[in-house]
Formats: sequence, structure tokens, C-alpha cells
Amino acid sequence: MGAPWNQRAARRARRLERLAPLTRGREIAAADIVAALEAAIEPGDRVCLEGNNQKQADFLAESLADCSPERLHDLHMVQSVLALPAHIDVFERGIANRLDFSFSGPQANRLARLVEERRIAIGAIHTYLELFGRYFVDLTPDVCLIAAQAADADGNLYLGPNTEDTPAIVEATAFRHGIVIAQVNERLDRLPRVDIPADWTDAFVVAPRPNYIEPLFTRDPAQITEIQVLMAMMAIKGIYAEYGVQRLNHGIGFDTAAIELLLPTYAESLGLRGKICSHWALNPHPTLIPAIEAGFVESVHSFGSEVGMENYVAARSDVFFTGRDGSMRSNRAFCQTAGLYACDMFIGSTLQIDLAGNSSTATLGRIAGFGGAPNMGSDARGRRHASPAWLRAGRERAGDAIATRGQKLVVQTVETFREHMAPAFVDRLDAWQLMEDMGMDLPPIMIHGDDVTHIVTEEGIANLLLCRSAAEREQAIRGVAGYTPVGRARDARMVENLRDRGVIRRPEDIGIDKRDATRDLLAARSIKDLVRASGGLYDPPRRFRNW
Repeated sequence: MGAPWNQRAARRARRLERLAPLTRGREIAAADIVAALEAAIEPGDRVCLEGNNQKQADFLAESLADCSPERLHDLHMVQSVLALPAHIDVFERGIANRLDFSFSGPQANRLARLVEERRIAIGAIHTYLELFGRYFVDLTPDVCLIAAQAADADGNLYLGPNTEDTPAIVEATAFRHGIVIAQVNERLDRLPRVDIPADWTDAFVVAPRPNYIEPLFTRDPAQITEIQVLMAMMAIKGIYAEYGVQRLNHGIGFDTAAIELLLPTYAESLGLRGKICSHWALNPHPTLIPAIEAGFVESVHSFGSEVGMENYVAARSDVFFTGRDGSMRSNRAFCQTAGLYACDMFIGSTLQIDLAGNSSTATLGRIAGFGGAPNMGSDARGRRHASPAWLRAGRERAGDAIATRGQKLVVQTVETFREHMAPAFVDRLDAWQLMEDMGMDLPPIMIHGDDVTHIVTEEGIANLLLCRSAAEREQAIRGVAGYTPVGRARDARMVENLRDRGVIRRPEDIGIDKRDATRDLLAARSIKDLVRASGGLYDPPRRFRNW
């Protein structure tokens, strides 16, 4: 007689049987959640805890960390982001010992310490889309713990504007006979819309407080410097305008916030409205409000939401993807796919760049991970549709050869020195040492140099597409690396030759007077200015208010 083919379903039935005494219908009382987790999860399970860029299943995370390590141990955590102390607590308390993840910014230092102490095994630092893909292949969760805005009595879930990772997590788990438990902010008789149907879920708990959402994409214009304004001017005139970039993604940071705030002013003065920056794969950045109001932006599809932008998004349904209830439906998996295949440009920052253009945000003592940057910042070889920006970049890379495909623009914009005067340009990435420390097969490089097309610093723009050898590429990078050790070691004659060819361009080479790079160019110079620009619709988080 052959082996049974329904062992996963039978295992799920046993878990639900243990869970049943702790539920009333589909609902678990908040006081019983630790016992419920100990009933539903088994030692050695693969558990996906919804830790996203912004939306956190924080009550479930803290409850998991409070479970008995005698009952639950050797868990393999698979989650996008380690954002909360509880995400690390589960490892320090002996409940979990293995991790596959994408980003750990807020907990980067604690994670690095666990790695140094050999108390955690890291499978890989993934990009988001890569991790989602593995949920459906070889990292399928046995149990997932998610966050939603509301549930009804049947267990249907409404996710609100910040859908983020939830659909990918739930579908992978539910359709491999896993257990799906949600924390919700409220129970409603009727949901505004059903985002996750009841037959994909098993139980929910009304958390004692609303789930935490990080306003990750809010940048106060008051903190944008004149150096960042200068770099934004160079990016707009030297890259956006020249390539006619219409479809793009911006990374998080003040460098890209400056670009967004220069669109209605500097870009408008160059006659670029309608010619650049029309279609975005982007969270609803508050600093994009003036550009939207000025008519630069036609559409924005979002990975997640942004605290305080809900009313503005609902009022601009021609721009954002919203439901009939007025709330946005973000989706990280779809938006990552859009950023990978449908965008012509990614521009973001990093912590370290080496002489080949490789970059990483995983450094010694701080393993921040990558998030979506490797998706956004990579040239998709499967792309087959053309656009002017993509075609021009492909022809530049091909040089004298016949171009058979285009090239995505991948721009790294960095000041030559970071905080505490740490150089952004280095001879050797810390990633190589981390590879040894973490026992990895590959160094944790965020964006590979052969995908990078341009580097923008306060010194100028290096167009790596025009480099015809590794030596030229190295000198182009040194040529914009400023007074860092990498920059000081440049071959001055070769750098000037590259400048003559347009590989390196200083601000004056593209008609920019540095004296014009002032904060007066910003379309908003404070959070309050953004509120005014939105017509009062933007409601910034309290920590960003100074009035």
C-alpha cells in the first residue's frame, strides 16, 4: 500500500483540534493568545511572522516571544523585516534559531551581535520578491502570524490601505495546509471590503492596541541640505531629462526626497512637466505631494501605505490605486514586480560602494539587509518591451556594438562621506568579511556593480555605461568619490580624460551653477508646507509636527 498523500492536511487538522478549546468561533481571546500559539505551532516549524517595512503583527510577535522555549523551540523564522525588539527576542530567548529575511534596519545592530555570538543561523538575506517566491517553493510557512485592520465573525479579513506582504504570506501558507492566525484592530459585523477570505484563515485575535505602522517614507523637508539639493539638480538635469525617464522608483532617503521636491520648481523651469516622472512604483511619499499637485504625476502604485496619507490618497483616486471604500490597496509583491519589469529607472542610496560599483547596506556591526533594492536596482533580463530611456541606456552600454536589448537605469546617489565621516566609497566592501562571519556562500552585496549605470555625488555624475574597461570604470568611480581615500587615489589625467568624453560630468559641465543649489528651490521646506500643499488632507504623525 502506498504512502498517504494527505499528511499535511492531517497535520493541520491535529493543530486545529488543539487550538479549538481556545477559540470561540474563529476568535481567540487576547488573554489566551500565548496558549493558542503553543497549541498551533510545533517545535522546528517554519513560521512567518508578519514583520513588514511598515505594518507589524506586533501583538503576535510579543506573544510568540513570551511562549515557553520548552514548548516551542528551534523555529525557523521567515519574514521580510526584523523591525521590533520582539523579532530578536524570539532568538535570544531560545524559541527560534534560524532566519531567512530581507531587511533588519531597526534591529541591525542586535542581529549583528547574534551573528557574532553564533546564536543564529542565517539562511540568506533576500530581496522581498525573492523571499516571497521562496514562500511558494522551499520556504513555505507551516504557520503564519499576520496583521489586519478588521475581521468579521466568519474570519474574513479587511487589510485597510496597508496590504503590503499579507496576500503573499497567506496564500503560500493556506494553500499548503498551514495555519493562518491574524491579529486585528477591530471586529466588525460588515467589512468595507474582503481582502482575505475566511476560508484562507483559521483564527483571529482582537489585539489590545492597534498594530504598529512605521511611517518609514516620511522625510521632513527641513532636514534636506543644500548639498542634497545640488545632487538632486544634477540627477534631474543630467539623468532624468536626458533619458526622458517616465517610469521609476525612488529609494528611501533625503537625497530622493530632494528630487521629488524639486520637480515642481527646478524641473518645471526646465520644461520637464509631462516629459519625466509620470508613473511611479512608490509608497505615497509625503514629499511627492507638491509634484502631484503640480501635475507631474499620473499614477502611483504602492508597496505599502504611509501614516497620515490616507485622506490624501482617498482624495486623489486618479493617481493612486484605491478601492470603492476609498482606501488604497497596496501590494508589495505586485509593486516589486512593477519595479523590476515596468520601471525604467531606480535611484537610491547605500552605505558602501567599491571600485567595481558593487554596493551594500550590510556592514560590520550593522546588518541592515536589502529590502527591495536588489529588485528595483537590477536590470531585468527577461524584459521585452521598449521605452526611450531603456533603449538609450542599452545603446550606451553596447558602445560600438549593435544593441539587441535595452538597459534599466540604476542610479546610486550618495554623499562621499556618511554620518560620523565614514567614507561611502571603499576599496573592499564589509560584505566580504560578513560572508566569513555568517558562514555564507556569497558576500551580501545589495546591488551588483554590473547593474549600476550612474553614480551621483556632490562632485558630479559618473556614467558607467560609457566605460569601456574595468580600469575606466574604476577611475570613473574614483573621479566622483571626493576626498575619501578612494577619491584621493584617482589618476588625475585619466579622470580628466573621462570628463572630456562625458563619462564624468561636474555640475558646471551640465550648466548647473552651484550657487543656485539652495533650499529656496524646494517646493516645500517643512512638514507644515506639505500639509498646506495637500489642502489640509495630509495628517502627519505627531513626531513630525512642530506646531
